[in-house]
Amino acid sequence: MGVLARGRVAHGRRSAEWVFTDRLGGASSGPYSELNLGGSVGDDPACVADNRRAVAAMVECTGLALVRQVHGRDVALLRAIPDEPPAADAVITDQAGLAIAVQVADCVPVLLADLAGGRVAAVHAGWRGVVADVVGAALEQMAPAGQVQAWVGPAICPSCYEVSAQVRDEVADQVPEAAAWTRAGTPAVDVRGGVLAQLRRHGIEGELIGGCTFEDPHLFSYRRDTTTGRQAGVIVMREIVMGEETS
Repeated sequence: MGVLARGRVAHGRRSAEWVFTDRLGGASSGPYSELNLGGSVGDDPACVADNRRAVAAMVECTGLALVRQVHGRDVALLRAIPDEPPAADAVITDQAGLAIAVQVADCVPVLLADLAGGRVAAVHAGWRGVVADVVGAALEQMAPAGQVQAWVGPAICPSCYEVSAQVRDEVADQVPEAAAWTRAGTPAVDVRGGVLAQLRRHGIEGELIGGCTFEDPHLFSYRRDTTTGRQAGVIVMREIVMGEETS
């Protein structure tokens, strides 16, 4: 319960474990039920803290290193859990054993691993993040030493994501692959398609994980419910010493 998907990859002396959560199995109630990880959406802070600890435990860590997401392209380098999360929409770490995460409820969570270089990243990208190329900003800061692996988590699909023609055109000017139509024939944005296109520009084939947040009742969706919680994408890197992983 609480895990939509998870996986592990290894290269040389490092490995990375990643998780995309769903909304099942947590301590929250009401519109935030059950596994809400968002601390600024109106939920009981004690419940949010319990939920975050539970998710950290999924990857055998004591906590989550988070950022205060602002729909921009700033990137934070974290080597410990911050007392006050910095304003950023991507977080990178080169610290083994530190679980970094981004929170979403229709936007795209993107997890990146450059194990040759010893860095992992978590990125939050909505349509504004696609326009700003926050994924590209994260990759630039990572300065990969080898092939980057990327996992693109659940987000609202273009069939459900109606926007104004102005917004769709603004996105299309930067990433034509993200321009779309809803099933009703109105302007839309394909945020995951935009992110995948931006990854391909860097020679990276992202792996799609999960489906549409709006359509899946086991996932939080701001567009569907307005008052709601947040799921997360989480990644942690570990060092492998003599066949055993260490934090």
